[in-house]
Amino acid sequence: MTATDDLIMIAYDGSDNADRAIDWAGRIWAGRGAVVVTAWETALHQTARMSGMQPMFGTAVDSETDQLLRIEAGTLNDRGVERAAGCGLTARGHLVEVTGTVWGALIDVADEIEADVLVTGTRGATGLRALMRSSVAEQVLKHCSRPVLVVPARCTGPATPVT
Repeated sequence: MTATDDLIMIAYDGSDNADRAIDWAGRIWAGRGAVVVTAWETALHQTARMSGMQPMFGTAVDSETDQLLRIEAGTLNDRGVERAAGCGLTARGHLVEVTGTVWGALIDVADEIEADVLVTGTRGATGLRALMRSSVAEQVLKHCSRPVLVVPARCTGPATPVT
């Protein structure tokens, strides 16, 4: 595999921090292939996660709402792909439905597509907020068996492209 064959996976949720992660990936790996991955959750899964409970089997699912959530995720993902292409990456999009955790879904996709590196931003939460909720980036770092580039929220300086 040559350097130009490297496959970069970028986790994208539409946040400023995700945009920053794309920008850095483009600065470092311009010209390489990238898969911009957006994880999305069904309405039932979101409700269960927010309440701290597991989804119950047999619960009626509002498929219309789920379809709208998937469309919204697709639109968001398209925006990430467009940004990645604008940063010099050869980008394509990928949606993944979260059935467990967001970080687990992202790691599964990285393994599935055999990504050479997984790029993610951070929320930049500090203090009590950071203690109350572990970040996706933190869990990806702990559990991923592939190299991970975490672009911190405070990271604003220029990156040097790899040649």
